[in-house]
Amino acid sequence: MNFELNEEQRDIQNAAREFGKKEFDKRIALEYDASREWPADLIKKAGDLGFIGVHFDKAYGGQGLGILENALIVEEFCRADSGLGTCMFITKFASEIILRFGIQEQKEKWLPMVAKGIAVSSGAFTEPDHGSDITAMSTTARRVSNEYLINGSKTFISNGTIADFAIVLCRTDPNATPSYRGLSIVLVESNREGFSATEIEGKMGIRMTRTAQLSFDDVRVPISNIIGQENRGFYQTLEFFDESRIEISAQALGIAQGAFDRALAYSMQREQFGRKIADFQVTQHKLADMATKLEAARLLTYKAAWNFDQGRIDPKLTSMAKMYAARIAVEVAEEAIQIHGGYGYISEYEVERFYRDARVTEIYEGTREVQKNTIASEILKKLK
Repeated sequence: MNFELNEEQRDIQNAAREFGKKEFDKRIALEYDASREWPADLIKKAGDLGFIGVHFDKAYGGQGLGILENALIVEEFCRADSGLGTCMFITKFASEIILRFGIQEQKEKWLPMVAKGIAVSSGAFTEPDHGSDITAMSTTARRVSNEYLINGSKTFISNGTIADFAIVLCRTDPNATPSYRGLSIVLVESNREGFSATEIEGKMGIRMTRTAQLSFDDVRVPISNIIGQENRGFYQTLEFFDESRIEISAQALGIAQGAFDRALAYSMQREQFGRKIADFQVTQHKLADMATKLEAARLLTYKAAWNFDQGRIDPKLTSMAKMYAARIAVEVAEEAIQIHGGYGYISEYEVERFYRDARVTEIYEGTREVQKNTIASEILKKLK
């Protein structure tokens, strides 16, 4: 087994690290977080340099690279800053569904703009009454002549108020048995009549992002807006989640590494009782535990990404990576606050924001309970 990145991957990793150090100024990040402002200019700059959608085909504005290369960029961006880094990759959320299942016209129209950072996408899966249960969709897309007529609502939708289009999971066959066989994915442009988005305010973390409730009131879209096959949306969504959970793993890993970096640096300069706090065994043990968790999460994340790139989609492994990386992001950020003491509770020292931003990684893209269900299901499936 070879655990080394190749030369191209190391170059990508270093380029992303340098971009983060240069562009993600702490003062700017604090201002964006406080004002809850979307960093459109920085996203455009990242797009111009090819950091967004590196796993898109070259024909659609990407670099034709893999999920691992994308994960390396996400990790480094979130390591540099938990909030700005999150915005950099969430700007293209769910556009991979177009990449994997869309027709040529859909890919050519949307993906290059997303990769350049000049268009924003959103994925509308969660509903107010159903949460994690995507089999129980009540949003409907009914065929009327050569159009779909969409009605319903979605909630907790990332980019909802700023997206140029939404990838919407709808019920197209109300009589399907089981019910998940009647779901389809439809692309809905945000300027369609009857579509509205209302921002959800007061979030604990990732405050630079826009989270919204979407409403569809007799929204009409052409039949050509369906992505992939009709009534195959459930299966397409699950495959997308296997990919997106790797990205969330990289986000969590980067946030954890960033919190650790700041805690380590602080411990080397902060003095108590006439000694650097890094000289105390209690601090050293904290750092040792944090570093071990980071290494384990990195191995899981990279392995899940590498397997995906080899064409081996393993829901058990992607769920393990997402669940574990998210958990250690919270734990490492929490210990980083503890190492900082009272200063860790103040925004100037950043780790409190890393903690707030880490917490959501255990919730979106499937809660840790959902990940455990997937892992257990895959384990038991092999015994039957």
